[in-house]
Amino acid sequence: MTRAGHTALDAELKQLKTEERPAIIKAIADAREHGDLSENAEYHSAREKQSFIEGRIKELEGMISLADVIDPKSLSGSIKFGATVTIVDEETDEEKTYQIVGEAEADIERGLLNIKSPLARALIGKDEGDSVEVRTPGGVKDYEVLNIEYV
Repeated sequence: MTRAGHTALDAELKQLKTEERPAIIKAIADAREHGDLSENAEYHSAREKQSFIEGRIKELEGMISLADVIDPKSLSGSIKFGATVTIVDEETDEEKTYQIVGEAEADIERGLLNIKSPLARALIGKDEGDSVEVRTPGGVKDYEVLNIEYV
């Protein structure tokens, strides 16, 4: 994963541990004071949220502990993990820019492309000026690589 992705996951983990976890523990304690737990919707809702938070904490701890942080600035050459790639759709002339990142930090709306996606797999190993054919669920798309940066 990239340094930015690692930092974002670490920040989320700290927020869950220092803010969310204590808040939900307090909410459970408050709900217990309302009496009969079997019919207490606040209590059951708080317990469900606590379960979600604890699960997410474990998930984040696992991802962070296994993460291999790569600095894209130290890379160059053809497209590989961490590259910021500008491509153009050969049919519509629409330009798009993506950074190829790990699964945990992928967010297509922010231009962070999952390395396991069909587009990223097709781009890996290509150079500027190369054409790429991508098989997607919507059919085959052709792109040209305009620019490769490692920032």
